[in-house]
Amino acid sequence: MQKKAIILLSGGLDSITVLAQAKKEGYQCYALSFDYGQKHNAEINAAIEIAKYYQVVTHKVINLGLGAIGGSALTDDHIAIPDSPQRGIPITYVPARNTVFLSFALGWAEVLDLHDIFIGVNAVDYSGYPDCRPEFIEAFQVLANLATKAGVEGTEIKIHAPLIKLSKAEIINKGMRLGVDYKQTVSCYAADKEGRACGVCDACRLRITGFKEALVEDPTCYQ
Repeated sequence: MQKKAIILLSGGLDSITVLAQAKKEGYQCYALSFDYGQKHNAEINAAIEIAKYYQVVTHKVINLGLGAIGGSALTDDHIAIPDSPQRGIPITYVPARNTVFLSFALGWAEVLDLHDIFIGVNAVDYSGYPDCRPEFIEAFQVLANLATKAGVEGTEIKIHAPLIKLSKAEIINKGMRLGVDYKQTVSCYAADKEGRACGVCDACRLRITGFKEALVEDPTCYQ
């Protein structure tokens, strides 16, 4: 039987790279995206097209109301998205986001009777988010096999974070070797209705720097 995996697909640079890698490794891929109350749908729209391009078995977009609790510039209309670097954990951090996302993936993995979940977090060129660290992935791995029927019955569900130790430039070069078309992706926190990136938010700055350091032309459409 062909091995199967769930890919957390945001529509951004990291998640498309992870999807391409999982496909190359021979996984039959199921994509999972989240409309969690973010201020634009550009990433979701990109994820839908990426899922079609890579011919995933099923692509689910889960609607979550994280905007109801606020606390992040990405979901709260009363908090502006910063256009300059911040110290510490930035206001664009969405409280417990990756914990929530992985929990949904874990539940779907049990329903599908599959044992591999891929997520595109990385702890080198990132925005200081606590749920992008290796310690978080390791802790969730323990939880996954304590909290599930599969884990209790001895069938481990593995959380894969293949980009965790890579810089943005290394991720881009990896994607280029995998044949990824990064023009398909949107990473911006403040993209417009046409999906054009702002060029000044933290996500855009990381992306711009990554392409420069990778010596790869940036295909992003900026405002």
